[in-house]
Amino acid sequence: METKLVPQNRSVLTALAAGRRRSIRKPGIVAVLTSGVGGISTDQSSNGRRSTGTATTLTERSTVYNDNWFDRIAINHLSQSVQAATGLRNSKSGYESLVEAATAVSRNSNTSQQRELVIQALDKAFPSPILSLMRRMLPQSKFTREFFAAFTTVFFVWLMGPCEVKESAEINGKKEKNVVHIKKCRFLEETNCVGMCTNLCKMPSQTFIKNTLGMPVNMVPNFDNMSCEMIFGQEPPSPSDDPAFKQPCYKLCKTNQKHSAKCDS
Repeated sequence: METKLVPQNRSVLTALAAGRRRSIRKPGIVAVLTSGVGGISTDQSSNGRRSTGTATTLTERSTVYNDNWFDRIAINHLSQSVQAATGLRNSKSGYESLVEAATAVSRNSNTSQQRELVIQALDKAFPSPILSLMRRMLPQSKFTREFFAAFTTVFFVWLMGPCEVKESAEINGKKEKNVVHIKKCRFLEETNCVGMCTNLCKMPSQTFIKNTLGMPVNMVPNFDNMSCEMIFGQEPPSPSDDPAFKQPCYKLCKTNQKHSAKCDS
């Protein structure tokens, strides 16, 4: 079966962020890898990446999130938008429903279709009049780049996990707080799939933000520790030059295990 495309104020942000932090989560052990032959090897950062060494097994306990009412509404809204774009429904709830919807896209579509379907879902999820107004009111500037970074850390924790604003390298001779550092990406941890990260998150998000808000953003995932950085104002490299597309998928990729899919980006 193949899926078919269906045609501020800084103090306010700080206060909202303080309220959001109360609903985050308790961290857990991500992975313990044990060698099947010849001794024991533990590696909590590799998360089962393919290697030339001995085959490994995984003992995993995912990060626990205590989603509040806003988180649950946002997660359900995005999940329903993805399902509406694909025409593939699921009966799950919460973040599990969003991951299932994304997995269905990955399983039934090629990479270009995956990216286009997610962009369609984002178009459904976020009202275009509001985005157009933001684009007119917030042209490219240091203030806008820093605003988008701060805004992301307040209102999108439910999607990405805990994150913080960091200072970037100098832009035109000046430093800016235009980088969002995601400590461990919730979506990547739940899917455990490099291909789903690049094709269902990184590429469509970069395109959607640039097209709707006029803001280039470069998303730089770190597949060793599942962190990521969103650099507002920086043009992303082409896929052929992007290191993210040179990474093999995790050896214990959940999508590959369940569906025998070739999920490498």
